[in-house]
Amino acid sequence: MLDRFYPIVDSADWVARLLTCGVRLVQLRVKDQPIEDVRREIRTARTLCLAAGAELIVNDYWQEAIDLSCTHVHLGQGDLDIADVAMIRGANIKIGISTHDEAELTRALALKPDYIALGPIYPTILKAMTFAPQGLDRIGEWKKKIGAIPLVAIGGITLERAPGVFAAGADSAAAVTDITLNADPETRARAWVAATRLEEG
Repeated sequence: MLDRFYPIVDSADWVARLLTCGVRLVQLRVKDQPIEDVRREIRTARTLCLAAGAELIVNDYWQEAIDLSCTHVHLGQGDLDIADVAMIRGANIKIGISTHDEAELTRALALKPDYIALGPIYPTILKAMTFAPQGLDRIGEWKKKIGAIPLVAIGGITLERAPGVFAAGADSAAAVTDITLNADPETRARAWVAATRLEEG
């Protein structure tokens, strides 16, 4: 099972900051950087997470995740066009897959992923989206379709919206700008940790 709180950040520096807040799971999503820099970020984040007993999920860069002995990768639908899923599985790496509609969910389920992500749940400022907000009802629909596979909700999720996301059926809530654009990211992350650990209890 995934941790209930699933922060997504773009650097090993951010990973280090979140680990001091008690985070047990973090996705590293590095964009538009030279591959040497990407490898350095992944290597550093992996070392930090190992030392903290936390899980690191590498976005997109599955070959580098294999080379650097990572344990989790997250693949978008575009990534699936070029990813060697058999090679990833052969390296004992767990796979999460993004979905936005029925066709993408069918494609993802055929690959027997370790978790499914659905988004955007709410409007998001993180990136331009070709899909309209999914809403809470879609979370319940997806959960019925995927059964025991963990479901990650992503997109516009804040700490205040998280209870509704969990009540709708999500197993984990991904947070990006609610952390990275917060005036006090560490305090916000600690509040997420406290709220989701309480939820687990």
